[in-house]
Amino acid sequence: MTNFSTARQLCVSVTDDLRFVVSIRPLSVPEPGPNEVVVRVTATPINPSDLALLYGPADLSTARRGVVAGHPALVAQSRPGWQRQLAGMVGRTVSVGNEGAGVVVAAGSSEAAQALLGRAVTMVGGQMYRTHRVLRIHQAVALPEGAAPVEGASLFVNPMTVQGFVDTLRREGHTAMVHTAAASNLGQMLAKLCVQENIPLVAIVRSERQRAILEALGLRFIVDSSTPTFMADLVAALAETGATLGFDAIGGGKMADRILRAMEQAQVLRGAEASVYGTPVHKQVYIYGRLDMSATALGSGFGFYWGVGGWLLTPRLGQIGRDGVLKMRKYAIAERNGIFASHYTNTIGLDALLEPETARAIDRKATGEKYLLDPSLPKS
Repeated sequence: MTNFSTARQLCVSVTDDLRFVVSIRPLSVPEPGPNEVVVRVTATPINPSDLALLYGPADLSTARRGVVAGHPALVAQSRPGWQRQLAGMVGRTVSVGNEGAGVVVAAGSSEAAQALLGRAVTMVGGQMYRTHRVLRIHQAVALPEGAAPVEGASLFVNPMTVQGFVDTLRREGHTAMVHTAAASNLGQMLAKLCVQENIPLVAIVRSERQRAILEALGLRFIVDSSTPTFMADLVAALAETGATLGFDAIGGGKMADRILRAMEQAQVLRGAEASVYGTPVHKQVYIYGRLDMSATALGSGFGFYWGVGGWLLTPRLGQIGRDGVLKMRKYAIAERNGIFASHYTNTIGLDALLEPETARAIDRKATGEKYLLDPSLPKS
């Protein structure tokens, strides 16, 4: 019988006076059912989607170490404007972590569950910021023999998202796309996949260093939003590629507006006839992230053939279907050290997430800085 007496988990909660709390608490690990496994979690990434829950509502300038309900914690005031959302969390405890990897240390009685015992697996299902995770067998996929768990830590959110982008492009009849925050870990995966699939990709970056990262991956169309010639450069790249689909990780501000206006101008340069309603070419921007938490600002200048909407991975996977999703997951595993390789600048344990300076560093979401969490690391 495996001993889980030292199991721990990271939890998010909100106090009655709407202070935001991240704490580490004991974890009760049940015996697995017939078609379940218990995974000792050793690698789980800190993705932007995780940060939205982990620190998103917190004003980290006010963060401090503390003890809440007898548990070690990081405590911070809530960000202005978040009080209404946080009120619904009072009295609840929420777990964090969308994906991860580890080793199966206990398995149910079914043949399929027993086949995973002792194997390194990549997994999805939430609640990964804990030392042990109980999963149904379809949520854990074995890595090839000899593969280290860290190779499977980030094989769902980013790889499935970029494959989902390509599926959306093809499903909606586009032939090229635009991507913002394009030098991110996800952006580099998308660049490599588009090069492999011969899909023209216009990458929007914010510095020459980011441009160099993508040029090294073989990307041709890269524009820098920090330069005075950004709009002219963007129009030229869109005119050459014909891109009419954009994926925006920034969300707030005027980026979606700029992309739509550039797409419209590019279509005119490509010979599309314009009327008072603009060119008869549909232009679509999907917002899939909120690096900028301000309101999305849309102006005019792009006609009436356009759309702006949200793009979420889970509903898109529902459109693709079970067989398609399984094919995508297998491709992600096969390319775990290639197209979908992730590189981490630091590996930390659960306790580090309670340190105010570490929290602020992670929350900066700086390009090239990706943190890996190993919940199995001993208490600091």
